[in-house]
Amino acid sequence: MKYAIAIFSLLLALTVNAQSLESPSKTISLEFKLINKGAPSYSVTYKNKPVLLSSLMGIYQKDAADLASHFTIENSKTSTFNESWKPVLGEQAQIVNHYNELTISLLQMGTGKKMNIIFRAFDEGVAFRYEFPKQQDLNYFIISDEKSEFNLAGNHKTFWIPGDYDSQEYAYNETKISEINTDNINKNNGIALKTIGSKFRVQSPLMMKSADGLYINIFEAAVVNYPVMHLDVVPNEYKLTSHLVPNALGDKAYLQTPCVSPWRTVMVSDDARDIIGSKMILNLNDPCKLDDTSWIKPMKYVGIWWEMHVGKSTWDYAGSQNAQNAANKELVPTGKHGATTTNTKRYIDFAAKNGFDGVLVEGWNVGWEDWFGNWKEEVFDFTTPYPDFDLKVVNDYAKSKGIKMIMHNETSGSVANYERHLDRSFDLMKKYGYPAVKTGYVGKIIPRGEFHDGQSMVNHFNFVARRAADFQLMVNSHESSRPTGYSRTYPNYIAAEAARGNEFNAWSVGNPPMHETILPFTRLLGGPMDYTPGIFEIKMSIYDKTKTEQVHTTLSKQLALYLTMYSPLQMAADLPENYEKYPDAFQFIKDVAVDWDQSTYLEAEPGDYITVARKAKGSENWFLGAITDENPRTSEIKLNFLSPNQKYKATMYQDGKTAHWKNNPISYEIKTVVVNSKSKLKLVLAAGGGTAISFVPIK
Repeated sequence: MKYAIAIFSLLLALTVNAQSLESPSKTISLEFKLINKGAPSYSVTYKNKPVLLSSLMGIYQKDAADLASHFTIENSKTSTFNESWKPVLGEQAQIVNHYNELTISLLQMGTGKKMNIIFRAFDEGVAFRYEFPKQQDLNYFIISDEKSEFNLAGNHKTFWIPGDYDSQEYAYNETKISEINTDNINKNNGIALKTIGSKFRVQSPLMMKSADGLYINIFEAAVVNYPVMHLDVVPNEYKLTSHLVPNALGDKAYLQTPCVSPWRTVMVSDDARDIIGSKMILNLNDPCKLDDTSWIKPMKYVGIWWEMHVGKSTWDYAGSQNAQNAANKELVPTGKHGATTTNTKRYIDFAAKNGFDGVLVEGWNVGWEDWFGNWKEEVFDFTTPYPDFDLKVVNDYAKSKGIKMIMHNETSGSVANYERHLDRSFDLMKKYGYPAVKTGYVGKIIPRGEFHDGQSMVNHFNFVARRAADFQLMVNSHESSRPTGYSRTYPNYIAAEAARGNEFNAWSVGNPPMHETILPFTRLLGGPMDYTPGIFEIKMSIYDKTKTEQVHTTLSKQLALYLTMYSPLQMAADLPENYEKYPDAFQFIKDVAVDWDQSTYLEAEPGDYITVARKAKGSENWFLGAITDENPRTSEIKLNFLSPNQKYKATMYQDGKTAHWKNNPISYEIKTVVVNSKSKLKLVLAAGGGTAISFVPIK
């Protein structure tokens, strides 16, 4: 009898060993199997083309048996989900969330531990996560790493940045997978590598293109109470393996059941527009947890920020040479401090005159004299202004002009200090009516040994957003771990930097012209980016004739970035006086919306070009942005996205005939034409250039 039962159990296991799942359109197929002594594995195809070959799965535990083999399938179930939901702010008024789901319930022989693997198949890709039910033998456990493989079908072209645990502020490298090696990193980066750990480690999201025309993106979604996933590369095998960022002890994650891992995502299509327009990462996050979101508003702002980057003024009041005096509260002004009451009033006047919502002020609080790179526990208290910045006067003046002030909290990496002061800082913002805060995390993390991408810091960034929601404050984080769709759950997490932004153009070798054509395929898949576009004075020699740095775009491309780099929080980053030199071009920044009812990607190729059209929220106005890399480009655009039977005045802000990102970046021309949904427009983009268009209905 025992022998018969064993044979029956074996036959049953063989019949359920292979499980399959298809996307709603049946273009994407996934197969799950137990192989090699009960090791979980999966594979993915797109229109019968291999995307991922058999790839292993599992979790490694510290001081316990690995959850990566000796499994049997206890149960499996499938389901279908189809809904539409409305984001508080976004590229679309409604987002469709349609997928098929497969849950595999696994039992580990010998230990009796249970682990579920949940797969979801969307029309733009697949996702999976590990689920750990409540169980006696697996209550509290430590993850030493994760065995999630992505076994690629070929030596794809890849857009990558190195696996630095503390920063994503790199220019992208474009190589074959077999050529990934940080010894040959893009020399345009202009910053030294920090904590790489391996010359064959890259960060996700990783964007790729196969030789047969498939666009593949590997990323993650809903990273909550878990470290960020980097990817170890096995170049000769074209294989990628998950690598979790460690904490100060070398452990990866501390978990307590019941719990889940983040989603591991694989987007795939033969049309690049499907990748860049995907909302799969957002859909994999929990719905909004806030009952009242009426206070979450899009903002267009200016600020005391770029003038420090170009050397016109400073963040500090007393100067670094007076750091010791500053520590003793003996502040001796240098005369170059940017965040003064008088200067802030000037920005408020400019914002009010030109229809902006807010003004950001950096360098307003004491501590900037000795803040960078010193790994100090306490530098800022986030509530004490410099003597030349009067909080009450500034905010009363802003209120009289209908302008909101945006708070700035730079932590200098001292996270423990910031958390101790967090509620006091938020109380100050509420007292003076600030709707939003820009946080910064420059430098090594305190507690010492932690990394920006580790579990504790992921928890911190998410906690700040949750705690800010209690105060009805919006958060724009800089130098944080890159977003993975958490803005769906807490939409007050309105934007983040978490990539190499526009400021690098002011004081380094800058961002190459292709940089902005890659970010929407990588960083922006996880959430809005505060890229700070709108620089009109392209060459830094205007401030100092000895400077050779410059922004690696034309002026027209800086306008187009307001469309291609989505964010509901957009900065007009240049100085007020520079905008006053070019009032006709500045008109586009004044006009362009930042929140949308509809977005249509018209053209896209990672590393080369992007063209997108967006319809303003609650309006019939449309806006279009087109950008290119270092190569000039001409294309013809159909305007069938416009409403039928309606004429529009199209105002085109385009590169001049002799424009060039390096040789003649400020050359632009503006023309107007009457168009409708049957019209076509020819776009002519200079090298490193762009085109921005506003479409206003003619009544």
